[in-house]
Amino acid sequence: MEKKPYYISTAIAYTSAKPHIGNTYEIVLADAIARYKRMTGYDVYFQTGTDEHGQKIQEKAEAAGITPQQHVDKVAGEVKAIWDLMNTTYDKFIRTTDPMHEKKVQKIFKKLHDQGDIYKGAYKGKYCKPCESFWTESQLKDGCCPDCGRPCVDAEEEAYFFKMSKYADRLMKHIEEHPEFIQPESRKNEMVNNFLKPGLQDLCVSRTSFSWGIPVDFDPGHVVYVWLDALTNYITFCGYDPDGNHDEHYKKFWPADVHLIGKDIIRFHTIYWPIFLMALGEPLPKQVFGHPWLLVGDGKMSKSLGNVIYADDLVRLFGVDAVRYYVLHEMPFANDGVLSYELLCERINSDLANVLGNLVNRTIAMTKKYFGGIVPGEAVWEHHPA
Repeated sequence: MEKKPYYISTAIAYTSAKPHIGNTYEIVLADAIARYKRMTGYDVYFQTGTDEHGQKIQEKAEAAGITPQQHVDKVAGEVKAIWDLMNTTYDKFIRTTDPMHEKKVQKIFKKLHDQGDIYKGAYKGKYCKPCESFWTESQLKDGCCPDCGRPCVDAEEEAYFFKMSKYADRLMKHIEEHPEFIQPESRKNEMVNNFLKPGLQDLCVSRTSFSWGIPVDFDPGHVVYVWLDALTNYITFCGYDPDGNHDEHYKKFWPADVHLIGKDIIRFHTIYWPIFLMALGEPLPKQVFGHPWLLVGDGKMSKSLGNVIYADDLVRLFGVDAVRYYVLHEMPFANDGVLSYELLCERINSDLANVLGNLVNRTIAMTKKYFGGIVPGEAVWEHHPA
């Protein structure tokens, strides 16, 4: 009997810096789901990787006196090393600097342009460098980015725009007809009430103020907006062909069963991404799940606050399985979870040492006492009618 396909993906890690335990939680959660699906008979395709273009990366590389490619090579290596350290069983680790992906993105951009979904104009407004997000003055919160809370800068440049409003009603209809599409429910309500109902503005999809991006091949000086580049990874590496000659892998696994992403980037995955797919004539993923944050104390981890905890540091102290257990156990799916060394120690002692450890010790003792130290085979447990 042929196994049913199951495609799960994570957000791809942005290669500005080494990922912390909050980023690592996502790959561990996806891995747990992938392992469960394999155990229950599914043919699983599990994709993850790194997002490697953008202004922030170019500036970081310049500050370090290296090329952007050297910078992303280093950070992508760190990301993959941590994913491997955490024993995650991904099937493909992708990088958006892969020449294959870059060529497909160029074709996608031209296709959308040629069919009238992308037009040339000029952008003037606010821009958040850390999030690579554009905002209007009215969308800011106290003059800062509504997603990350950092200050935004004025931006003005020639750019291409995507006609988001053209597909807004169609997306709203899809969300209404597929209540499972955006989960949890609170995330769906946020997207509908804060973005779709007020009306979508056209999205800036190219930049001219920096060069570290995929070039728009028919208009020198423009590079593709990092989110159009990054989001398409879910199909380009799965076997999608902009010319329509999709390979068998794509035909088997797309649409994805679940995109697992952080709640701070759910707007990109539940509004921009499905609209891009609609414009390309491709099916939408079955579900986008916006997981909560792993907090340290009362707030989100931030390098500027000096409260970042890294997975490899925790693993050196507690071991891989203990760290995996903690983040999976402590993180509710709707609300933020909390991480501290004290809580981690407490959970390891109470759950793993006292409960699970005690169970294992008792089982071993009873196996020695009643079965001569040999674990019984299946035949011992077969039911024999009286």
